[in-house]
Amino acid sequence: MEVDLLIRNGQIVDGTGNPWFHGDVAVRGDRIIAVTPPCCIAPENAREVIDATGCVVCPGFIDIQSHSIYPLMIDGRSVSKIAQGVTTEIMGEGWTPAPFGGRIREPIPRAYFARPLPEWEERARRWRRFRDWLEAMVERGVSPNIGAFLAGGTLREFVKGYDMTPATPDELAAMRRLAAEAMEDGAFGVAYALIYPPDAYTSTEELVEICREVRRWGGIYITHIRSEAERLFEALEEAITIGQQAEIPVEIYHLKASGRRNWWKFPSVIARIEQARREGLDITADVYPYTAAGTGLASVLPPWVAAEGRFYENLRDPVMRARIRREVEQPSGDWEALGLEAGPEGIMPVGMRHPELQRYVGKRLSEIAAERGQDWIDTVIDLLLTEQRNIFTIYFVMDEANVRLALRQPWVKVATDAGGLDPAWARADGPVHPRAYGTYPRVIARYVRESRDLTLEEAIRKMTSAVADRLGLRDRGQVRPGFFADLVVFDPVTISDRATFADPHQLPTGIRHVWVNGVQVLRDGVHTGALPGRIVSGRACA
Repeated sequence: MEVDLLIRNGQIVDGTGNPWFHGDVAVRGDRIIAVTPPCCIAPENAREVIDATGCVVCPGFIDIQSHSIYPLMIDGRSVSKIAQGVTTEIMGEGWTPAPFGGRIREPIPRAYFARPLPEWEERARRWRRFRDWLEAMVERGVSPNIGAFLAGGTLREFVKGYDMTPATPDELAAMRRLAAEAMEDGAFGVAYALIYPPDAYTSTEELVEICREVRRWGGIYITHIRSEAERLFEALEEAITIGQQAEIPVEIYHLKASGRRNWWKFPSVIARIEQARREGLDITADVYPYTAAGTGLASVLPPWVAAEGRFYENLRDPVMRARIRREVEQPSGDWEALGLEAGPEGIMPVGMRHPELQRYVGKRLSEIAAERGQDWIDTVIDLLLTEQRNIFTIYFVMDEANVRLALRQPWVKVATDAGGLDPAWARADGPVHPRAYGTYPRVIARYVRESRDLTLEEAIRKMTSAVADRLGLRDRGQVRPGFFADLVVFDPVTISDRATFADPHQLPTGIRHVWVNGVQVLRDGVHTGALPGRIVSGRACA
């Protein structure tokens, strides 16, 4: 047997959850062609031989909640993801740059990103179909495989802009047509982030109607539920109701109970999902292994502030500012009051680039407000007005015991909720959440090797075949003959995350080699520069 690559003497964890075994893996072209006991294939018959003695050989990790759309436009290598073993990134929460048109003003909204990308912005204005941007990314070159859900916010903005009113029958019909086109183009389903505008303006009834269309094409409803805090139970019930009424599988992004006063709810959340599964609803979730969340500073404010695209105008208006203050101090209950759940001492704005604000990077909001001699709500408003874009912020709102409980559930997967970065250029854009660099090594180091909440086989399953099965990717996520050669070799003793909240731009240790479609993208821990990534598609397109 002649092969292009032979990985010898590895501890093979095949991704299914089955016990590991010693063996060799042979690759020809972009596929695994054999998985054998040691020494069954002569090394002289291989163009390249990798000795994996003492190392684990496993499938490449599949990130079901990636935010790499914008980073991949800057740098197709996705260094921080490849360095932690990610070979496939699935995007779509909150925003997709296509389809562009209708009432969407900017294909790449500058208010959310650190630097303008005029070349991509010009190209993106021609992306009328959902698949256009994925094809543009692969044409330019990307290291990981890429795929996406259709962002529900993009769908609604295309038809209604930032109008808070319910969709009319004609508007719903237009949304259904756009959803159907996206499913034909390879979307895995529809993704709604229901605490952010314009997603937050979507009623349960509208969600059910869109999900019914997506279900026709074999898609999934994946959601950042409407509340992870005070109204956590109600938000979970809404997700279950949507799944039941639309008869669609449901996936919950980053399952959590946010805010100390809500931590006690989490075991009941697990129990409610278990009950829904027993009753026949296909509902699962994913988590990242950290006790802090990361999103924009604008999430402290009620979603209606952004209505009709007047976010900054409303912040400058004294009457609206007073109304905002009242709503933040005494929330109406129909939005996620993240500022009250974290408290100013648990909020750390880090994504500031304006020269006047640089001295505040990495400080807690309570410290910043004290330095400025302001109330913390006024500080939030003035920081956003000065920066003139949303400021990435760390919110320390989660409980370690709940993270461990979630990871132990067989229906919970692992995801990053982050983009792929390179420390060489990302440091200049400021701190980020460490999950961008450390998610997968952290799970193995902390929850397998140290606390033993998971076996190695179960942890790898949550990162590989469990995600592939959820997405309908029938030839990825396992070390198995005939599957694509997305492979990782790592040292189980030294694998570890190094990124911290104080110093996040640090690559992990212990990941030695990574291949995507049979092409090596990481060699001895260093990115090779190869860009072999392809588009992965949902059931309708496949």
